[in-house]
Amino acid sequence: MTSGRRLQQSPSRAWGRPVGRAATGLGVAGALAVAYAAGYERTAYTLRRVVLPMLARDAQPLRILHISDLHITPNQKRKLAWIGDLARLVPDLVALTGDVLAHPDADEPTLLALSSLFGFPGVFVPGNNDYYVPTLKSPHRYLLPGDVPTPKGAPLDWAGFAKSLAADSGWLDLTNTRTVLRVAGLRIDVRGVDDARLRRDDLSAVLGPRDDGNGDVDLVLGLSHTPEPRVLDAYTADGVALTLSGHTHGGQIRVPFVGALVANCGLDRGRVRGLSRYEAGGRSSWLHVSAGLGTSPFAPVRFACRPEATLITLAPAAWT
Repeated sequence: MTSGRRLQQSPSRAWGRPVGRAATGLGVAGALAVAYAAGYERTAYTLRRVVLPMLARDAQPLRILHISDLHITPNQKRKLAWIGDLARLVPDLVALTGDVLAHPDADEPTLLALSSLFGFPGVFVPGNNDYYVPTLKSPHRYLLPGDVPTPKGAPLDWAGFAKSLAADSGWLDLTNTRTVLRVAGLRIDVRGVDDARLRRDDLSAVLGPRDDGNGDVDLVLGLSHTPEPRVLDAYTADGVALTLSGHTHGGQIRVPFVGALVANCGLDRGRVRGLSRYEAGGRSSWLHVSAGLGTSPFAPVRFACRPEATLITLAPAAWT
């Protein structure tokens, strides 16, 4: 015979089932997110268009194609083809802000992909990853404030690549260098620094009054792969109107309603992608940080942060 009393389920067993189902659901959602980030978004190359009314009222618009953080390896045929197709934009100026290479054999395919853009004026600077072959790093290092990298990979021949790029394209290597260009009828004071992440930047070489003796310029433009505040402070205080940078990958993994989790440099997380204003030395400037087109071979994921190039149209201040 059985008792008329109902058997009571233990509290631990009652809670265990929904908790288990929740854990399973989170596991499935996590797996789907990783699959999306690694299998789709990291190669969902996107062109962003930005209009920035900052030129004199009677100036003609200037179209700058900003590309950064290509991280090329020889087998990335889809990325290389996408880069090659950017010539259809017919920019007035191409600005390449570093982390171009990610493999010792990336030189030739990179030059081939960029060759469609060689008919346009261009400027470039190196990034921290252009000097050494990428190596596996612990993710926690990206969360350490003030972390200074100590590269361990074999050296990359950036000097040889930069020489070939300048010779083939006519683009100017702005590594710790300053010059004045005439582009689309405008005189542009443009300067660039070597990578600030590796502390290779020499700001003393690019700051101060111009000595070309040819009068005023229409735009002062700065390039720095890593948007470190010390570079941005110096540029802004020296009268740079627009700085182009990369390095951050836009955070690479962004959380909806939160944004980037890390900046991977001294810049605040709110400015690691896109346009923002920057104040220093009693002056104000514009900063554009590209989220870039690639990732490290050891972290091939992007989430809510598609790989990108940007066509920045500098327009007259009265343009609407």
